[in-house]
Amino acid sequence: MEQNEYIKEAREGNHEAIKKLVKMLEPVVASTVVGMLGQCPEAEDVGQETFIRLYHSLHKFKRESNIETYVTRIAINLSINELKRRRRRNIIFGSHNEIQNVGVDDYTIVQNEKKTAVQWALNKLNAKHKSVIVLRLIDGYSVKETADILNVPKGTVLSRLARAQNKLKEILTPIMGARK
Repeated sequence: MEQNEYIKEAREGNHEAIKKLVKMLEPVVASTVVGMLGQCPEAEDVGQETFIRLYHSLHKFKRESNIETYVTRIAINLSINELKRRRRRNIIFGSHNEIQNVGVDDYTIVQNEKKTAVQWALNKLNAKHKSVIVLRLIDGYSVKETADILNVPKGTVLSRLARAQNKLKEILTPIMGARK
C-alpha cells in the first residue's frame, strides 16, 4: 500500500494503516523533535503528541503538501510550545547531555563533546531561529519546504538561517576555539 492509501485508510479508522503511517513518519518526527528539544523525556512526549494530533487532524489534511511536511509542521509547533513552557518554568536545559563514555577512544569522546556543545548552543537560540536550523540543516528540508512548514516567506527563512548561524558561531567559537 502506498502513502496515500495509508492516509485514506487511516482516515476511515483502519488501525493497521494508522500503525504503518506512524512507522513511516516516525523518523521524520523524531529527527525534528530531537533537533528542537534534544534527547529528553519531553521529546518523547512531544513525538507522541505529534502523532495524536496527526490522527485527529487527518480529515483536515488536504494533500496540498506531502504528509511529511504536514507532520513536521505539527512537530515544530509542539516543540516550540515545549520550549516556551521550559522558559516559563525557567529550566536550564543541557545537563542530561553530559558525556558518559567510559573506555572509548579519544576520537569518540571528542565527537560526542562536539555534539553536546552544538546541542547546547542550539538550545540557546530562540525557537524561531532554532526551528529554521533544525529544518534546513539537520532535517535537510529545502528553503521552500521550510517556509511552507513554518508558514513564513522564503526570505524570512533565509534571514533567520543567517542570523541563527551567526548566533551559533558566536556561542560556539569560545568553546570550540579553546579545544583544538
